[in-house]
Amino acid sequence: MQDLKKYWKNYIDGQWVDSARGERIVVENPATAQPLCEVARATEEDIDQAVAAARKCFNSRVLYNMRPTNRGQLMFEIARHMTEMAEEIGYAECLDNGKTLTGGKNEALAAARYFTYYGGLADKLEGRMIPLGADYVDYTIPSPFGVSAQIVPWNFPLQIAARSVACALATANTVVLKSPELSPLSTYFIAEACDRAGVPAGAVNVVCGYGHDCGAYLVAHQDIDHIVFTGSLKTGQSILKAAAERVIPSVMELGGKSAGVMFEDADIDQAINSTASGIFSNAGQVCSAQSRLLVPRKLQAEVLEKMAAKAKSLSVGPGIDGHDITPVISANQAAKIEGMCMSAEQAGAEALTGGRKHPDLEGHFIEPTVFGNVTADMTIAQEEVFGPVLSVLAYDDVEEAIELANGTDYGLCAGIYTKNLGLAHWAADRLIAGQVFINEWFAGGIETPFGGMKRSGYGREKGQEALLNYVQTKNVGIRITAGGGGRPGG
Repeated sequence: MQDLKKYWKNYIDGQWVDSARGERIVVENPATAQPLCEVARATEEDIDQAVAAARKCFNSRVLYNMRPTNRGQLMFEIARHMTEMAEEIGYAECLDNGKTLTGGKNEALAAARYFTYYGGLADKLEGRMIPLGADYVDYTIPSPFGVSAQIVPWNFPLQIAARSVACALATANTVVLKSPELSPLSTYFIAEACDRAGVPAGAVNVVCGYGHDCGAYLVAHQDIDHIVFTGSLKTGQSILKAAAERVIPSVMELGGKSAGVMFEDADIDQAINSTASGIFSNAGQVCSAQSRLLVPRKLQAEVLEKMAAKAKSLSVGPGIDGHDITPVISANQAAKIEGMCMSAEQAGAEALTGGRKHPDLEGHFIEPTVFGNVTADMTIAQEEVFGPVLSVLAYDDVEEAIELANGTDYGLCAGIYTKNLGLAHWAADRLIAGQVFINEWFAGGIETPFGGMKRSGYGREKGQEALLNYVQTKNVGIRITAGGGGRPGG
């Protein structure tokens, strides 16, 4: 594996450039808590340049005038270059994000597939004819918004950036992407792939800066037409205030507190394994994580015993060594998770395993944690932890199970474990969630729409529905007869 670059520049208007102020951000390796490399720090001047480049490209209509099938071919080229760089991307993702090498490579391949998938849809987003009688022709055009500001989180920066950039390009929007300062490296490969593929200068711009200045300035910029954000509820609310000032359409994915409901007839071992995948993958740093497991009271003791044993069987260590539980992103995140675990214990929850930072590792490692004796009013059952922490709650009947599952401010995902398809359908209809998994957490893929209800946000990413969030409908009505009606003259 080649050495990682020690300095990474921003990508603006088809060029790799330093920060206008010459400032840099130090990126840390979360597995070692040591500095890894530096990236150019974008501030207001850099955002102005990136937005101006995106505006110039959009106004040139170079993407819009392109035959959609050719725009799709351009995206296939991006995908090809992403695939060729998958090993390199995976290594960078492993070091600055903490993922395993396999996980990082798989994320690169998934990112490439977003460009393939939406490239294939670029020529299939169609308007429609509206019949108004013989004197008129009326039709609709799906029109791009313009310059799309996209802010992606640190947990899956590459995949989340790829899905929004791909949708924007497929619909002829241009992009200013702000990468996460904690794990920015993989997003630069999108810029590299666009550069190699010959994407017009200014169509995709990638900058790295802090959220409080760079991100805030970007979403409030007067030349931004559209906002895509994935992240915390609090930050999303701030962005929405800025968007409301200028009536800017937004796509918001704001996290969750998702529950898996185990019914009495469920295959317990299957549910345990699926739950482990749902909460311990990527050290629990997944917005759609299964952070709650609801079980019938009569099965509670058995489930807790098996769930704790499963958690204890998982290895904890650096992703580069292929461990099951990799580090969380930062010292602050580790402290937040540990603090929430301590508060849960003070509230009466029982940590059957875990609940603390790993005592023998130098990086930001949290032990896989399973809490029993959790009640619905506890903070640990209501607020997003964003770490490898599972809360197990007991219920007495199926109506109570649904009430518990729906009993948070969030509505991103939900899960059902049962052999009874009728019961599964009944429960899925009543769960308030944008996506419901049955008998396998994370069932689905790039093709399936993803997004939240309630405070988990609105709009959809992934699937064909996502494209509708990147266009607005223009209606064109034409009177084709002369005078007051009748057939046109010869």
